[in-house]
Amino acid sequence: MRAYGLKRMTRYLCELLEVSPSGYYRWIGAEEQRQLPTAADERDILIIKQHFDALRGKAGALVIKMRLEQLSGVVMNHKKIRRLMRKAGLVAAIRQANPYRKMAKATQEHMTCPNLLGRIFNQGEPEKVFLTDITFLRYGSGHWAYLSCVKDGATRQILADCVAATLELRIVERTLQRLLEQLDGNIHPEAILHSDQGMHYTHPKTRLLIAEAGFSSRCRAKAIAGTMPPWNPSSVT
Repeated sequence: MRAYGLKRMTRYLCELLEVSPSGYYRWIGAEEQRQLPTAADERDILIIKQHFDALRGKAGALVIKMRLEQLSGVVMNHKKIRRLMRKAGLVAAIRQANPYRKMAKATQEHMTCPNLLGRIFNQGEPEKVFLTDITFLRYGSGHWAYLSCVKDGATRQILADCVAATLELRIVERTLQRLLEQLDGNIHPEAILHSDQGMHYTHPKTRLLIAEAGFSSRCRAKAIAGTMPPWNPSSVT
């Protein structure tokens, strides 16, 4: 009414909206009181935004709560911080999973295989030494897949491969099954399967599968998880 300069229409408009004139005047009288929470929210949002910007938009409500207490001496409930961040449109950036770290964790579980092959991968006979490893593939908007391969150490031919969305043990199991299908039961009497010391290859289930197939299992002396570059199946890492 004040915005449009309407006068002497209070009762008519109240009747139109089915509210009492006295209720309308009480609402007008409490306007200043209603604005107090809004003003307080704006002050708190400014403080929150300072810490949010200091962390380059990578902080959630709990991190900001700790910073407010430690650096600004302000105690604020994390639910309130989350509400004010939502109100101000402060959305923390989602941290993408680090595939190197993921592979490092997966390859530190078992350290049991001795390195009996050394780096003499080419033994001069095809289908005697098989080299296997897992690497990651990036596709789309920050999505990751994992590639497991087996390569002949002499011919450098890829004999089996498998792509999966996770680093679960079955990616190696499927790769070995495809290798056995490729070999069609013709296993060299001194066949060696060479890998790193990742849990996929030192896991009891995998070792049993390798033994039942007739391979000897050989692992590198030192795991390189965490510093492993993207693996090129045409070369040995």
